[in-house]
Amino acid sequence: MINIDSLFDREVIISTRLFCFGLGFSSLALAESLLPKGWNVSGTCRGGDRQDAIKAKNIPTCLFDGSRSTTEISKAISSATHLLITIPPQPSGDVVLKNFSEEISKASHLQWIGYISSTGVYGDAQGDWVDESSPLRGSTDLNRRRVEAESAWLKIGQDHGLPVMVFRCVAIYGPGRNLLVSVQQGRARRIDKPGLVFSRIHTEDLVQTLEASMKNPQPGEIFNVSDDCPCPPVEAVEYACSLLGVEPPPLVPYEKADLSPTAKGFYNTNKRISNKKIKQELGVKLRYPDYRSGLDALFKDF
Repeated sequence: MINIDSLFDREVIISTRLFCFGLGFSSLALAESLLPKGWNVSGTCRGGDRQDAIKAKNIPTCLFDGSRSTTEISKAISSATHLLITIPPQPSGDVVLKNFSEEISKASHLQWIGYISSTGVYGDAQGDWVDESSPLRGSTDLNRRRVEAESAWLKIGQDHGLPVMVFRCVAIYGPGRNLLVSVQQGRARRIDKPGLVFSRIHTEDLVQTLEASMKNPQPGEIFNVSDDCPCPPVEAVEYACSLLGVEPPPLVPYEKADLSPTAKGFYNTNKRISNKKIKQELGVKLRYPDYRSGLDALFKDF
């Protein structure tokens, strides 16, 4: 019998294959952690320059625009041991299940299926703490679709005995995508909405959470992925500015801020995300428990 812990050793000699639906920021961070450990990683992208950049990292890609299945992807599913889904649900529904539910339902060889969702499914909790058992009150179309997609993935897992787990993530930051970059590029904003708090998670902590789950799959379980420090968004912007030695952008009252519909969705929900479950059940010890430690580490290589 294979000891699953050995799959994460550098001396791994058996083939462990992760296929990612959506080779984006989070998937690539996981891939870059697993590749040196002997894993075979591949996934989908939409093509163009991004495909070339991913191939340069020695990660094979399959083109997928969400509209149709392909033989290439079906074969990848049939040979994968682990499956990660990061593509958000579209107005038409979950495009992965829409195109590949039959292949996935028959994939009894899969040891782990991770579905990346969002803590946006909790909606507005008026600043209270929420955990995985809290009511789902998604207030935007996207988050209502996320609730439906989560349910569909958990159902296919239950119906076919597949190890499906859902990871509800807060705002994800890391190298190349963080407040230091936003400040430097002049995109950071200080929007004042008293009482509002946001939570965040560094990619390294998301990756270690996913790897901990791969070592100890718990089919049907849902996990919040968040740091320990929900805080006002202006506070984090100001800290990034202090690291860079620049003046913070002007403070703008929320009522006067010109926000996109997506941004309004963030600012209209207020909650504190409990991460106790990933600590207690997966043994996760956050490397960056708050935005300060995360930004400090990123600033050293900035």
